[in-house]
Amino acid sequence: MNIRGRFGISARQQRRLVRVMELSLVVMLAIGVRYGQTGIIVNCGIGLVVARIPGLLKRDYDLPMDAGLTLWITSAVFLHAVGTIVVPGVVEQNLYRTTWWWDHVTHALSASVVAGAGYSVARAVDVHDDEVRLPSQFMFVFILLLTFAFGVFWEVIEFTLGVAAERFGAAAVLTQYGLGDTIADLAFDAVGATIVAIWGTARLSGVVAAIADRLESESGS
Repeated sequence: MNIRGRFGISARQQRRLVRVMELSLVVMLAIGVRYGQTGIIVNCGIGLVVARIPGLLKRDYDLPMDAGLTLWITSAVFLHAVGTIVVPGVVEQNLYRTTWWWDHVTHALSASVVAGAGYSVARAVDVHDDEVRLPSQFMFVFILLLTFAFGVFWEVIEFTLGVAAERFGAAAVLTQYGLGDTIADLAFDAVGATIVAIWGTARLSGVVAAIADRLESESGS
């Protein structure tokens, strides 16, 4: 993914941004541990794991996870984690509560990552298997439906964790703010998926080719 051509950010600068985000996640995780904030600990911990996935895919599966793709994925988990920060006596309410657009941005960005991953795998199978044919029109619909389905699944998780936290008197790891919030979340999930379906697929051609080559080598072994 060539971010430099559009935003003037070199690959080196992108890698630096990724490192800053990863270090920030470590600091936020430490803050969560220090103040006993379960939500911060879980969200930052998962964020750190997800942020390492591009490097693992590149090392273990030889996928071309360049600086732009890595920054895209890391930004999604980083912004979500930042939005959960609550420090007693310092930050009483997180950004999801105080900044009306934060939830919209994080949902659209996270959905775009899901859409990109789903497209890459589906398109690679299409390229690899002669018996599978996925027309471009179907692929557009597939990306939207896959992302929407994941969004619904995520909302169910938020609702379940919220109910469980209330039932057992524990801190909520994820919070659902009502039906209106759920509808808005799904709408911005669709925005993220649409952006990938229209403009992002060309940026993922290298990943698609690498996955298809991997499938070819494994089927031939």
